[in-house]
Amino acid sequence: MKPLFRFAMLALALVVVALVSALTAMRFAIHGQEVQVPAVIGLSPADAERSVAGLGLQIEVERQYYSPSIPEGRIMTQMPLPGTKVRRGWQLRVAQSMGPQRVSIPDVTKESERAAELNIRRRGLEVASTAEIQLPGMPADQVLAQSPPANASQVAAPKTSLLVTVTPDAATFVMPNFVGQPLGSVSRTLQDAGFKLGTVSMAPPPVNSAAATSMAASNAPPAQIPSTSQQPSPASIIVTQWPAAGQKVSAGAVVNFEVR
Repeated sequence: MKPLFRFAMLALALVVVALVSALTAMRFAIHGQEVQVPAVIGLSPADAERSVAGLGLQIEVERQYYSPSIPEGRIMTQMPLPGTKVRRGWQLRVAQSMGPQRVSIPDVTKESERAAELNIRRRGLEVASTAEIQLPGMPADQVLAQSPPANASQVAAPKTSLLVTVTPDAATFVMPNFVGQPLGSVSRTLQDAGFKLGTVSMAPPPVNSAAATSMAASNAPPAQIPSTSQQPSPASIIVTQWPAAGQKVSAGAVVNFEVR
């Protein structure tokens, strides 16, 4: 029994040693690929790429900003920060200085969006974003505001954001139920609400189902419904409407009726 126990303990010890060795080797393999990020602020992108090439790192210029202290073309910020440990192949994101602001921000308010963009780009600037706003009584496609404002100084980035007016959406309404109401009063209601009265036709007379069943049972020919020359009048009662009640309609929509 004792030799078996010793063998089991020896096997367990070997397994533990193997696991510890594997974890240690993995740790050395992982940390062996880590490098320390150097400082590249103040360097040109080309010099920064040469300084990190031996560490297996890469440089990516993400943004450009004005800077009164960092010369034009030099790196002004970096991420990750110097001293950070990263793996080989990591990408350093940097921002490049454009030097002091030399371009005057133009006043593009009251211009069309297209004219404002051309005016901005002509000066070497960019349109950062364009927001839209609906203002009743204001013409559409007109720059209402800009950021930074015209002739602003100490601007951080060569980008301008615009606020442009757009055509307001047409007002929508829920169609009320006019069935059972006189045509005359409904016509006035539609006119006051800005709708248009469309086709008004006479609904066919209702069929007497009991009489139709009786005639069918006796094989008698169906009775001819006499034609009528009756025309819709203000006193006519609405029995059907289009659009139907509850539908969404725009201002100025045409409403059609069948009346009796």
